[in-house]
Amino acid sequence: MITRIITGLIGIVLAAYVIQTGGTLFAGFALVLGLIAWFEYARAFGERGMGLTLLTGFLGVAALWYTGWQGNVELMVAAATLIVAIVLLESVLLRGSVSIMDAVTSVTGILYIGFPFAYMVMLRDWPETRLIPTQLGDFEFGCALIWIMFIGTWASDTFAYFTGSAIGRHKLCPSISPNKTVEGFLGSLVGTTAAVAGLGIFFALPVQEMAILGLAIAVLATLGDLVESVAKRYTGIKDSGSIIPGHGGIWDRFDSVLFTAPLVYYFVKFVGLAMK
Repeated sequence: MITRIITGLIGIVLAAYVIQTGGTLFAGFALVLGLIAWFEYARAFGERGMGLTLLTGFLGVAALWYTGWQGNVELMVAAATLIVAIVLLESVLLRGSVSIMDAVTSVTGILYIGFPFAYMVMLRDWPETRLIPTQLGDFEFGCALIWIMFIGTWASDTFAYFTGSAIGRHKLCPSISPNKTVEGFLGSLVGTTAAVAGLGIFFALPVQEMAILGLAIAVLATLGDLVESVAKRYTGIKDSGSIIPGHGGIWDRFDSVLFTAPLVYYFVKFVGLAMK
């Protein structure tokens, strides 16, 4: 527990520095984390005897990250299309070592991991450059969006854990994640909605829209956690890695973010939060 707490505190300080700095530093961290998460994903399915396209996966995740760094969604779609074609072709050209199931699982993993980290970079580098004055100083709009995404995701997990521990009685998905409860999920919905609405007040953003975003984050964060749980049960692993002492691997720590990063990006884009 002490190791977990110490590692968590160090992680929070490092994350705060990287988020606040932004630019190449943030983009570089996103790339490294995405590549590690892909490696953990491929290694996990290797436990089932599958031979995922490891090198192509590294290149694919990096390509999607690059399109995010360029802020070019059309290029991102083109890169994703090319990645799918190349990996599927590998099942034809390398059919002795790459089966069609290996190829399909590889494509799924590359897009599942590559897209969200690209969206994170686009969130941090949001084209609107206005500064938001707060009691803690001025925040770039993209910086505020990243904080909203991460804090909302962390709030979902935290409220679910403490509510479930206190009053949880009814299992949410016992065959997938035995520790999750309906009460914990409801606590996550209420707590995350309140937390993100509070961030709306802090950043002077419309509270009603922020409350809706908080509710959506709670739902998507839970689904992201459950998706990784399904994968881990299928592959027979407990943690995706041990790179973060007491916390597991990068995939473990970012399983919910893989769903909430795209959510926040498109919510802001289509709801027009940036225009308020």
